[in-house]
Amino acid sequence: MDESAGIFLGKGGGEKQYLNLARANRHGLIAGATGTGKTVTVQGLAENFSRAGVPVFVADVKGDLSGVAMPGSADFKHHDKLIERAEEIGLENYRYADSPTIFWDLYGQKGHPIRTTISEMGPLLLGRLMDLSDAQQGVLEIAFRFADDEGMLLLDLEDLRAMLIVVYEHSKEISSEYGHVSKASVGAIQRKLLQFEGQGADKFFGEPALDIDDFFRTDQQGRGFINILMADKLIGSPRTYATFLLWLLNELFEALPEVGDPEKPKLIFFFDEAHLLFRDAPNALTEKIEQVSRLIRSKGVGIFYVTQNPIDLPEEVAGQLGNRILHALRAHTRRDQRAVRAAAETFRINPGLDVETAITELKVGEALVSTLMEDGAPSPVQRTLIRPPRSRMGPISTGERAAIIAASPIGDIYAERVDRESAAEVLERKAQDAAETAKEVEEKGEESVRQRPRRSTSLWARVGRAAAGAAAASAGAALGRRMSGRTSRANPTASAASAAGSTIGNEIGRAIGVPGVGRFVRGVLGGLLR
Repeated sequence: MDESAGIFLGKGGGEKQYLNLARANRHGLIAGATGTGKTVTVQGLAENFSRAGVPVFVADVKGDLSGVAMPGSADFKHHDKLIERAEEIGLENYRYADSPTIFWDLYGQKGHPIRTTISEMGPLLLGRLMDLSDAQQGVLEIAFRFADDEGMLLLDLEDLRAMLIVVYEHSKEISSEYGHVSKASVGAIQRKLLQFEGQGADKFFGEPALDIDDFFRTDQQGRGFINILMADKLIGSPRTYATFLLWLLNELFEALPEVGDPEKPKLIFFFDEAHLLFRDAPNALTEKIEQVSRLIRSKGVGIFYVTQNPIDLPEEVAGQLGNRILHALRAHTRRDQRAVRAAAETFRINPGLDVETAITELKVGEALVSTLMEDGAPSPVQRTLIRPPRSRMGPISTGERAAIIAASPIGDIYAERVDRESAAEVLERKAQDAAETAKEVEEKGEESVRQRPRRSTSLWARVGRAAAGAAAASAGAALGRRMSGRTSRANPTASAASAAGSTIGNEIGRAIGVPGVGRFVRGVLGGLLR
């Protein structure tokens, strides 16, 4: 096999070992103890996928992978060892080279900002981010459902807070239609939102939201861009790190069309520190992860889970990983010993290799390799010397990073945050409108309100804001009566008319109500379907 059809991984068993491009979307595992060479393996794979025209996404949790953007150098202290390794494995025309790279950073400090909206994140993943209890999770899902039914956009944390206030103030009415809403649960969610914001989450949510298509860029030479998420700070919040990457996977799953088994993947996604994805995850979420992993390959996306120990992954996920690169494992404890045995059993048997023994004897830069062959069967495991990368091993400088970001094809698309009208603004404005309407009815009579032009506005006015005062609270009470009497979501204005119970209440309802907007449809992990 040549590199037009596969990626040269290294040499083992006297033969060159390749990763078949046509089978790369069948996912993979890169595992091994700290310091055994996983990062260098990821770097080499990323740059070679790029050379094959396949875009890559990888999270850089230590800062080391940024070197892929710059060519290696003869000044590197291990230069001679790299040249020696290339000659030993028969890597021809080995020379240093860079790869086209785009840097991303959720905090916007070391790369282009990555943002999403509250609505796109969805209640399931957001609830996991905040570590909500089952009861609190249920209330959050009701808040999302109610916002969807009323056509209110939840873009940032301010929008979610505003919606939670509405849910709190009208918990009785909403409970009768959506399920029980505990005010204590709403309060707990609000407190956790404050903690979440204190971790910098306010930077994650808003617009412009990430356009997934920006991950699929190629340069003028046909090389796929390597998208590096600078996660050295983000990894300090492991739950946030894992959930955000899971959201990205879900976005890819929802956005891409079915392509079956292409000649090469449309994108390769490296999920470093993959064990964090499953730590303390409820069974329902683990099942969704397994579902996305199973189905996303048909969208042309290959996922490589990178972790220290293969047993960190659930069997349902591990069983889907056809391409395996296993660096050395340690067997100091009973758990380690069980992991070694379990890892050995996952490989296709090679009669000439004692896999269980070899796992603990591998040197740095060595790995046990088994990949899917052209017929889809796994190749016999081989003890393999991994090829050296062409790019720099180690981080780039601040100046080099700044130059790469300045020349990025992304430009300044995501540089400035945009704050368009969404739930918070709508609710605040309608609270004021409701107060003005109530005051006008009181001063001029119901006829003046009946003659006002009908406005296409939101159903709910936010109750209790200082700007609206007591009049808004009074209007909110009328809305509560309207909500409790609503019998048809298809025409809530008509329902409000029958529920108001008085002409004045009816006219206030008409002044601030609109027909419900169709409920948004959410994907596998709760993100909005486009």
